[in-house]
Amino acid sequence: MKKVTGIGGIFFKSKDPQKTKKWYKKHLGLETDQWGTNFEWRQGSDPSKKGFTQWSPSAERSTLFVYSDKDFIINYRVENLEALLKELKKEGVRILDEIEYHDYGKFVHILDHEKNVIELWEPNDIEYDKIVDGRTK
Repeated sequence: MKKVTGIGGIFFKSKDPQKTKKWYKKHLGLETDQWGTNFEWRQGSDPSKKGFTQWSPSAERSTLFVYSDKDFIINYRVENLEALLKELKKEGVRILDEIEYHDYGKFVHILDHEKNVIELWEPNDIEYDKIVDGRTK
């Protein structure tokens, strides 16, 4: 079974997420929204399909980081999240929550052996510009 297929996003703590986004916009040209920015790319197995990687500074007290004292979370793109979770449970991996379902994919959080929170995402690679506040336009 294929497991991780790529990086889906990088989420990190920031003392002032708005200021951080402004700094990255000014100095590195990132066009940001309330979550951060998305990098669009083409899938190697099918260049006609787009993929996305999210970059997102989060408030230091964000509930996203509740399971770990680390300052970052890496989101990995996966195939067949339900089957992967069954395998991870058999292997004794700590599953932190239930699968969340959204128009743009399925998500769940796990911990690695050093208590790094890992977000697993089975994407539905619809075009990002069609998504607003988690809903399709």
